[in-house]
Amino acid sequence: MDRTAEQLTFPAQIGAAPIRLDQSDIDLTLAMEAALFASGEPIGVAEAAKTLGVSKSTLETSLRTLQKEYDENARGMRLLLYGDSAQFTTRETYAPVIRALLRPVQKQPLSQAVLETLSVVAYRQPVTRSEIDQVRGVKSDASVHTLINKGLIRELGRRDTLGHPMEFGTTDAFLRHFGLSAITELPMKDGSAPPSPSSDSVSEQIALFAPLESPSTHSPQ
Repeated sequence: MDRTAEQLTFPAQIGAAPIRLDQSDIDLTLAMEAALFASGEPIGVAEAAKTLGVSKSTLETSLRTLQKEYDENARGMRLLLYGDSAQFTTRETYAPVIRALLRPVQKQPLSQAVLETLSVVAYRQPVTRSEIDQVRGVKSDASVHTLINKGLIRELGRRDTLGHPMEFGTTDAFLRHFGLSAITELPMKDGSAPPSPSSDSVSEQIALFAPLESPSTHSPQ
């Protein structure tokens, strides 16, 4: 791919000062390929050009180059250019394969260890990793990592205590996954109170929480 002759400007993060990269550091076409893949959603061409500090025509040329490469090589994905937007989509040819591979994954239930960890976070949030370990009686690092990757829990910030441990809580994706409108809809013991925070095991809260996993095999619309 040919490099653009224009200098690019990339924001390091939202609200941060932009990072300027010269033409030898980055390829505009490859940069857009990465951005489109990461987004999964349409990207406005005019807005992207403004953000990157290039002309709209330069960006459109790079996108057409990328589109041509995917088409000529019959890749599994294709680049759609419509209106002022660009978006990666899969080719219709592979739709049966995608359905066969992804649907079983979407319906795969959470493991017992991950479910235990999630229930502790759900009922006791904000909660630290050491508190999760204490309740479960075993290390929960792997389960916490899995839940963060699945988007079901998130880091809330550091607690203002010795060592400043990170606190964890559930996400909106957690609510959607389990068909809840709010965290207050979690099943409670005797219909009113959550499991006792002083309990040394999670058996009580797991008994309440586990049934929610059944409806999670489909994604709420």
